[in-house]
Amino acid sequence: MNSRVTDRESGVSVRRATARDAKRLTRLVRTSSAYEGPYAPMIAGYRVGPDYIETHEVHVAVGPDGRVLGFYALILSPPELDLMFVADEAQGLGIGRLLMAHMKREARAAGLDSVRIVSHPPAEGFYLSVGARRTGTVTANPPAVMWDRPELELPIS
Repeated sequence: MNSRVTDRESGVSVRRATARDAKRLTRLVRTSSAYEGPYAPMIAGYRVGPDYIETHEVHVAVGPDGRVLGFYALILSPPELDLMFVADEAQGLGIGRLLMAHMKREARAAGLDSVRIVSHPPAEGFYLSVGARRTGTVTANPPAVMWDRPELELPIS
């Protein structure tokens, strides 16, 4: 699977990440304002390495100027959206929806019928808005994750 998609209106394209994107993706995770305050320990020292990018379906949204605006990582077995981040400056521009539409196409092409999502609590509403449904709660796992997280399932149709 290696589909590149460009949104004609915004000029934003989604492409397969390469090992060369690792530092930019790590920076995007570590600077995300969604993980400030009590959520900060979860991403402290987090790294998106070249090996992770090569092992999983990692795709990036890139602006017309070449800036990375967001990315997602899809694990195929068992099917799970492992990571999804949109740069703070790109919030509200439809990047998340573009990434989710791309992820659904990739999941469909891989023969998946649904994808599990363990959501960052503040992001649950976004996932529900793109068609996911709540299936349960993943309990806290200190010290890395100090809070319960919504577990969702996104049907791939």
